Formats: sequence, structure tokens, C-alpha cells
Amino acid sequence: MIDLSHLPLGKGAIGLGVLVAMLIAERLFPAVRMREELARLGRNFGLAALNLVLSPLVVVPLSALAAQWAPAWRPLWWSDAPGLALDLLLLDFWIYLWHRVNHVLPFLWRFHAVHHLDEHLDASSALRFHFGEVLLSALVRALVIFVLAIPLSSVVVFETLLLVFTIFHHSNLRIPSTLERALSLVIVTPSLHWVHHHAQRADTDSNYATVLSFWDLLFKSRSGTKRFSAMKIGVEGLSDVPLLGLILRPFQSKT
Repeated sequence: MIDLSHLPLGKGAIGLGVLVAMLIAERLFPAVRMREELARLGRNFGLAALNLVLSPLVVVPLSALAAQWAPAWRPLWWSDAPGLALDLLLLDFWIYLWHRVNHVLPFLWRFHAVHHLDEHLDASSALRFHFGEVLLSALVRALVIFVLAIPLSSVVVFETLLLVFTIFHHSNLRIPSTLERALSLVIVTPSLHWVHHHAQRADTDSNYATVLSFWDLLFKSRSGTKRFSAMKIGVEGLSDVPLLGLILRPFQSKT
């Protein structure tokens, strides 16, 4: 029997530290002035709490079993540091494709729209995902892990990086424009990802990258829109709803 109890702990500790630091920093140095809404934060952290329960019960075991039972076909050169680097690149490419598919297929969009219904962005938005989306993502990721025989260690490293970068690019942290432009050449920054949350469907269906920013350029999904302070965030034509409504929404709505 594989001991899975320790796997979420390192990721969780790092993620919690980054989240707390970013929540403080973005309120001290906000990019966009916004009114604090406790109800909104409650919705975001409520969804996060559900996923926190789901992760050790379903998500981690699925990844561990996929890695354990994957066929041993990988060549020797695909190991150690070069192997880890390639694994991280492939997993980042997978998350780009998966994210894009979530915007294309109506069934998946029902769940993913819960994330986009947030009408403001801050670090807490990075945790706002419907548990159905998390479960579906875990199932597909398990298949990717199995087919590519990706070691569980690579998956844990990637998931930790993914969490850190997701908190960062959802944040409302003010970053000097010169620095952000330089960073955006390599990684996804708030200015890039905020356009993805623009309440205009043409922009919502763009800028899908999560860690490395070049996927959108490579696959021609980068929006030409530039972030501006009055940019309306959310889903075009829809408004946010209370926590229970968000939980039930994918099973009730066809939008």
C-alpha cells in the first residue's frame, strides 16, 4: 500500500504561504482599487474548502495509481533533471490544452464558468473552482500520467508550481510595467490573465496559458486586448451567485 498522506502537505504548505503573502501584498499595493467583499471571499474560500477535502480522497490517489501502474517504456535519458524539465513542460502543455477544451465544450464550460463568474480578481480567485471541474481534471490528468509514464515526483513538483503561478497571475498585485512586460515573455502575469477574465467572450476565450506564456502565441490564442483599470471581470451577460448557487449551477444551467 502506498502512503499518500504526506503528498499534499508540501504543496499545501507552500501554497498557503504564497496565498497569505499575496493576499497581504495585493492589499498593500493593489493594481486596481476594489471594494472588499466578504461575501465574495466566502464564496471563493468555500469552494476551496470543498476541494481541500476532495484532494486527498480522490485527486492524489488517482495521480499516484496512474504513476504506479504506468508502463515502463521511458528511455534512460528521460530521467533525473532533464526528465523532470521535460515532464514539467509536457504537463504545462497539457494544462493549456485542458483549459482551452474547458472553454470549447459546453459540458466542461458549465463547471469552469463557476471560476469565471468571480466579478473581481485577487489571490483568492485562484482557489475558486467547482469540485466537478477538479474531479474531471484529475481523471484526465491521470490518463496523461499513465500514458506518458510521468513519475509522481514530477506531478507533485508541477502541481506545486501550478498553484504558485495560479495564485500569482490571479492576484491584484501592482507590478512595475517594465518588470511585468519582461516577465510576460516567459510566464503568465496578472496583466495577461486578467484579460482572460474580461467579461467579453472573445477575451474570455483567449490567453489560456497557466505557467509558461508562449503557448498562446504558439497556438494563436493570445488576445490583443491590453488590461485596463476599468476592465469588467466576469462572464458576459451573467452575474455571480451565492455559494450554494455556484455548487448547483453546473447541474442546472446550460450556459
